[in-house]
Amino acid sequence: MAGKRLILGSILSLALGFISWSGTQTAQASCGSVTCFVVIGSQQQVSPKGLLTVNAFYNYTPQGTLLSGTDGVIPAVDLDNRQLILGHHREIRTISQMYTLDLNYGVTDRFGIEVAIPYKRVRHQHVDGLGEANGGAGDLTRFSDNGIGDVLINAKYNLLPTLSSMVVTGFGVYLPTGDHNQKTAGLDGPETMEPTAQLGRGQFGLQGSIYQTYEIIPHRLNQFASASYRHTFRNNFGYQFGDQFDFGIGANLVTVPWLVLTNQFNYRYMVHDSYSASLSRSLTPADAGFPAEALLLDPNITRRGVPTTGSTYFAYTPGFQLNLGEAIKTSLTENTSLYFYSQIPIARDFNGNLAQGVSYVFGITKMFQVMNPS
Repeated sequence: MAGKRLILGSILSLALGFISWSGTQTAQASCGSVTCFVVIGSQQQVSPKGLLTVNAFYNYTPQGTLLSGTDGVIPAVDLDNRQLILGHHREIRTISQMYTLDLNYGVTDRFGIEVAIPYKRVRHQHVDGLGEANGGAGDLTRFSDNGIGDVLINAKYNLLPTLSSMVVTGFGVYLPTGDHNQKTAGLDGPETMEPTAQLGRGQFGLQGSIYQTYEIIPHRLNQFASASYRHTFRNNFGYQFGDQFDFGIGANLVTVPWLVLTNQFNYRYMVHDSYSASLSRSLTPADAGFPAEALLLDPNITRRGVPTTGSTYFAYTPGFQLNLGEAIKTSLTENTSLYFYSQIPIARDFNGNLAQGVSYVFGITKMFQVMNPS
């Protein structure tokens, strides 16, 4: 028992130490903020009737890697003047942090409701006004924001409730609860922050999902797979986030009753965003009159793809889960578990924008019997 508690305490200390470190670092961000994505069984499954499963997890995602052949120069999405300005920003770094309260309640043994409430912290740093400000070199710009993001309400149904397997389908709605018109100091006064740096998307979204798991060796080894699709409608600024496809596959190994090791592979494909706007281009030193205001290429307000949005990302994600109720027999730890994941990129393409680096997820799950299932 003493040895088990020593190992448990060491793992907890390392995980909590990392979270404390990441929460105190100076953080900047770029216009294309993304988040880490992993498959968490207690979040994907349908809770038994009358059982409330509470997940609280922290997601840390850095975005500051320039891939080969890219320079970090991206267009500006000027919401106030309804224009897309090519070559206007040079991205430096993004740090996205998200704290999510995820509630799953079993209405019946096969049907459940999930409500996910995110609290986001975004830090941003880029060089703004290329070709215009500071002799054409641009001005270093920093901004940040934090608050509630878009809330997800998701209905889930277990198609295959057997002792060794399950298949759960879901259909959810994202509510536009996150702030999407936050302003920051600009060259000519307050400017509305770009959509990808806002806390919310400013419009409703729909999500379909499916999750499958099967016990290969009962109570010892199980595999799982997950897929989801998200669509967001165009907001009042004329901006529409591209469709998002997420896929995950992996396995859980129970080493001892209180320690579960997990390995998974995750793939995400995001379509280019689109913006209804006119089109301009920042001047370069090769242009006559440099530096000066951006050159107008097309005054028509029409739908245009934002070229440095969208991405493909493939990652390996190892992690572990501590079942505290199995390790320490108390009323406080009963039906409680902790988990930690590290998402490591294998292949990635961010269309010239900064690429997502190694990301982390740390969380806790607690189950409460709200109603008698009988």
